[in-house]
Amino acid sequence: MDIKPVAYFRSPLGSKFGAPRQSGLADIPGDIVFVNPYDDTNAIRGLDGFDYVWLIWGFSANHASSRDWSPTVRPPRLGGNTQIGVFASRSPFRPNSLGLSAVRITSIEPGIIHTVGADLIDGTPIYDVKPYLPYADAFPEARSGFAPTAPSASLQVVWGTPSPFSPEDTATVERILALDPRPAYSDDRSKAYGFPFAGRDIRFTISGSTATIIEVAPLQ
Repeated sequence: MDIKPVAYFRSPLGSKFGAPRQSGLADIPGDIVFVNPYDDTNAIRGLDGFDYVWLIWGFSANHASSRDWSPTVRPPRLGGNTQIGVFASRSPFRPNSLGLSAVRITSIEPGIIHTVGADLIDGTPIYDVKPYLPYADAFPEARSGFAPTAPSASLQVVWGTPSPFSPEDTATVERILALDPRPAYSDDRSKAYGFPFAGRDIRFTISGSTATIIEVAPLQ
């Protein structure tokens, strides 16, 4: 099957590191921007009657070939040390690098769907958009295996340097860091981590339950 993007996602997040591990964990704004010929306004006629959409998208930041797939992965949720089957996980390293996310619609304009809550980085190709149907797509009583509950925002975020962002973007950065974007197996208190956000490099350290932003610099 030959598939091609119908849209690309625009987000302040510029790398996999820093992106939430699932959709809906942080209200990060982002836009689904359709490309020609799929930017025809008729293609999204009626979508304003829905609150959420499913996105089928590509893990474009993965550089490994699908030929290099492994039957087992190590989910961060299990500390990064326990192997489970790739099809029992939501790992981005899969035989076909396709992701599935439900995001909330905030507004719609010709060729663009504005959303919040995506776990996609800037430039992610989107292969399909489908409306979310609560009666068919939600099963609140279903078992969730090794991930029975959503991860909690466990870190307090402290700005050790003034925020150059708007109040909305400042709050978004704090929500991202509160979820602790580090690999589950990492607990090096002396290490500074960083991720790109809205054209700037955010550097931070974590000690105990506190994440301290130590530098915000323009991306080179």
